[in-house]
This record gives sequence, structure tokens and C-alpha cells, in this order.
Amino acid sequence: MGWSFRIARIRGIDIKVHATFFLILIFGALQWAGSVPDSPLQGALFGVVLMILLFACVTLHELGHSIAAQLFDIPVREIVLFPLGGVAFIARNPEKPLQELLIAAAGPAVNVVIAAILFVVTGGIGVDFMDTAAVLEALREPSFTTMLVWLLFLNISLVFFNLIPAFPLDGGRMLRAVLAMGLGNARATQIATAVGQVSAVILGIFGILNGQLLLTLIALFIFFSAGQERSVAESKTVLTTLRVGDAYNKHALSLEIGDRVSKVVDYILTSYQPDFAVMQGSNIIGVVTRSDVLRTLATDGTDRYVTEIMQREFLRVEAHRSLDEVRETLMENGAQLAAVFDGSRYLGLVSLDDISEAFTVLMFVRRQKELRQQRSPTI
Repeated sequence: MGWSFRIARIRGIDIKVHATFFLILIFGALQWAGSVPDSPLQGALFGVVLMILLFACVTLHELGHSIAAQLFDIPVREIVLFPLGGVAFIARNPEKPLQELLIAAAGPAVNVVIAAILFVVTGGIGVDFMDTAAVLEALREPSFTTMLVWLLFLNISLVFFNLIPAFPLDGGRMLRAVLAMGLGNARATQIATAVGQVSAVILGIFGILNGQLLLTLIALFIFFSAGQERSVAESKTVLTTLRVGDAYNKHALSLEIGDRVSKVVDYILTSYQPDFAVMQGSNIIGVVTRSDVLRTLATDGTDRYVTEIMQREFLRVEAHRSLDEVRETLMENGAQLAAVFDGSRYLGLVSLDDISEAFTVLMFVRRQKELRQQRSPTI
């Protein structure tokens, strides 16, 4: 993801921090700066360290999801930390509801374990949670004990918050998984995302009325994410109806091994086609994309052969696969396009943009058909 940088790599998963993440560190520093009147810097430092440890717990939460997904052979590209939390970018949704249920539950389960460990540790150093006044007093002044108690409460909060049945929170995903066992994924997604958006509206109103900006922002995130997930589920249903062998560009321009970059530039300007297969006879030997050409023009003024800038490694997909399967394959491999084959015979290229355009057309045809059915007289 753009505007993020890697800080670690665990089990083949990149752990990244988004540039905006530092806003939460500033927030933590400002929140605690006044807790030590004689030394605001000490309080600010405590706030920063507390936020870093909190997001270490968030990272472990996302690793719980990720490792569970890997156990079901579902690739995980990266985990990105944002000011409002972390996101594990799982390449595709689980095939079975039980898998989604276990993957969704794995994150909160990690926080339960962390909270249990912290409860034992804090109890061991003399924190009496039955003495509410003493606990509240301990939470006000920066100390090692204060940090442990705050982390305990924050992990408990993460568990309860994520178990809210509001998609895309873990509780919402668990709700969809349970519903899908009896209703099917499409209907379960409609219900879970609707519940998620209603919950988001309630959270948003509560946040506005109580002046809690952070809660309001989280509510907005939940609302729009639920809508996006509903769109993804709808596209999955539609795209399974068409094979990639019926959707690739059968009239696409291609290049030969003796062609130069100038010819690709002419093609891009006159055809608006962004990707080109480089052919040797009837065999594809590479792919040249618009990005490859622009990168070459920016760094090298010579009219090079296309074989010098082409991508020799490219994804191959079979023509009988559905557009949804091909889309998932592209996303799993972090690729933008693939070469379509019918056995050993090369047919053409298909990209994520092509699949998106196909979805738009299919949705238009589907809606027109529904309108005709609604208008047709009944006897």
C-alpha cells in the first residue's frame, strides 16, 4: 500500500506502518503530557511508548488473523498499521464459512491471551482490581504498573469492540460466517453488511453527541467498509457467470520481437490499449505495459527494442476459469494482468481493469433485464 513502509517481516508477511500512523503517537503524547506537571516531556514519552505497545498488541491481533488464514492456504500480503487500527490484507475470502469464522475469531483470541497474561502479571505485582479507587488512581500517573494496567484494559476493550456484530469488524465477519452456513454467502453478506451500517450509524450518533471524534471516525470507517464489502460480494456473484475466455480482448494489438518503444508509444496514443503481448510467431514471450514504457521514456531517451523492457515473467490463466477466479488469482499474486491460454494456445491478455469493465457491463445488462421483467405485463 502507498504511503507505508515496512518495519518487519513475519512468516512471509510484511508488517508496514502507514505515514499517518504517527498521528496516533502525537495524540498519545498530548494526552499524557499534562500527567506530570513538573516534566511534560516525561508524560509525553510515556504516552508515545504506551501507544507503541498498544499497536504491538494490534499487530499481534492481525497476525492472529493472518496465521489462521495461512493455515487454510490463503495468502496474506501485508499488515498495515493505521492511526485507527491495523488491517491484514488477505488475498481472498475463505471458501467455507467455518474457515471465515475461525480466521475472524483468531484476532480477538490473541487479545484474550494477552489480557490474561497481563492480568496475572499485574496481580503478581500487587494490583488489586477489587479496589476500584486505587486502580483509577494508578491509571493517572505514568509508571510501569500504570502501563501494564492500561494495556490490560485496552486489550479487553479490543476484544469487546471487535466482537460487535458490525461488518467489517471481526464480530461482523463471524456473524456472516454463521449466517452463511444456512443462508449462503450472498444473502449472509447482505444481512451482515446491513447490520454493520446500522451499527455504524448508532456509533456515529453516540460519538457526535458525546464529542468523541475518534469513535465518530471509526463509525464512518465501518459504514463505508460495509458498503464496499457488499459491492465486492455482488461483483463476485456477477463475475462467476462469465469465463475469462469470453471476456479477453480478441482484437488487441500485439508486438513482435523486432519492434521498438516508439511503436508502443504510437499504439498507446492511437488505441488507448495499455498492455501489449510481445510475440515470437504464435508464442507470447513477454508483456509490455504502459508503466514500462513511461518508465523507459523517463530514464532513457533511446528508442530501445521492446524485448529490452518487457516483463518476461507473467501470470498465466486458463480460458475456462471464471472472471472472479482470475481476479482472485491476480490479487493473490499482486499482478495487474495475466495471459489467457486455451491449453497451450495463447489467446490474449486480461487485466484487473478489463475485469472491472466487464463487471460494469454485466451489471448494466442485469439491471436492464430486471427492469424489463418488472415492466412486462402479468397475466
